[in-house]
Amino acid sequence: MKDIEFTLNGKKVHSAADPLKRLLDVLRDDFTETGVKEGCGEGECGACSVLMDGKLVNSCMVPIGAAEGCDIVTPEGLRETEKGKVIIESFADSGAVQCGFCTPGMMMAADALLEENSNPSEEEIREALSGNLCRCTGYDLIVKGVKDSATRGKKLW
Repeated sequence: MKDIEFTLNGKKVHSAADPLKRLLDVLRDDFTETGVKEGCGEGECGACSVLMDGKLVNSCMVPIGAAEGCDIVTPEGLRETEKGKVIIESFADSGAVQCGFCTPGMMMAADALLEENSNPSEEEIREALSGNLCRCTGYDLIVKGVKDSATRGKKLW
């Protein structure tokens, strides 16, 4: 075991987990970050998406040892920011939330996209969300929610 230090939602934290343990498991089990979901466990569905040093990653594919010194933002951390509040409101108003299982990962993907491109086209939004699966087939409403987030949060991204 190695003491692994990283920043989680703005706070310095430590983990004494096996460095090969999945970041997903450490976040959920050790830090109760339950907005990070396990869908497929293979990096295919995006339910476990987090931001790692500002980049969208599937936490089921990242060993905790790779998080040493990194800045990790989970859905819980995003929702506490002004950007997160805009995304939540926009998703709700657009009807982008159906069963809700994919929503945290979709919101993380939306934030990552808007950080890079604050006025994305529909095609760019669909491309950015392509790593996130919605089993309720709510993609049109999710795309609308991302577009609305861009409009409402013009000064945030």
